[in-house]
Amino acid sequence: MRLAVYQAQTGIDPRRNAGDLVRAIDKAADGGAAILFTPEMSGLLDKDRQRAEASLTGERGDPVLTSVREAAARRGVWLHLGSLALAGEREDGRLVNRGFLIDNRGVIRARYDKMHLFDVDLPTGESWRESAVYGGGERPIVADTPAGRLGLSICYDLRFPDLYRALTGAGASIIAVPAAFTVPTGEAHWHVLLRARAIEAGVFVVAAAQVGRHEDGRETYGHSLVVSPWGKVLLDMGGEGPGVGFVDIDLAEVEEVRGRVPAILHRRPIPEPEIVR
Repeated sequence: MRLAVYQAQTGIDPRRNAGDLVRAIDKAADGGAAILFTPEMSGLLDKDRQRAEASLTGERGDPVLTSVREAAARRGVWLHLGSLALAGEREDGRLVNRGFLIDNRGVIRARYDKMHLFDVDLPTGESWRESAVYGGGERPIVADTPAGRLGLSICYDLRFPDLYRALTGAGASIIAVPAAFTVPTGEAHWHVLLRARAIEAGVFVVAAAQVGRHEDGRETYGHSLVVSPWGKVLLDMGGEGPGVGFVDIDLAEVEEVRGRVPAILHRRPIPEPEIVR
């Protein structure tokens, strides 16, 4: 099974970003991939809230979603669109950070709203308050694809292993972690956490990432990865720029690794700890 990964440098113009995504779909199809994975915020990256919200719509009016669905159908490939920022989807007025699984007919098979929101003050002086703008999702999602049962997650979710336990407990053999990691956190934690998520349950992990200096001034870490169930890095696209990468995976490796280290079979419900004083 051949997978394609799009490492993006998404800007502030959704229509231009849509064009880049369509070209990535064409490259994936030309390269023989069954499914293409794209990063978090594939349609728009803009930390100027007023300017960004002027470009945001709901699903029905989003030009990026429309373009990639048409391209997936035209080229006959599946697409995991890492996420889009969407407006008008929640009663409380907040935005959603929503990923989509789109099949080779352009049909949306699954949607996932990012559950864990990134609120943090970094030593670099950067401050992020996702929860001030976005509403979090309520439940994990898995969906069947040509590349096996896919568990959906987004960026900061990576730090919460209980989510991945739920996904693999529901039969996921491959997990998507689209992201827009900052450079400091990426350098410190990106490879370690992605390999850990793969090793814990013996799954493939596909992490399409944003990279480089963006139009809004932010910098992202890149290093889009594919990790095997044994924790081996099969693809690392580096931190220099955007592009489409390819990797061939063998789904039989999931069961082979789980046979060697049957951690899923050994899982037990964990009660509340006893506190000894």
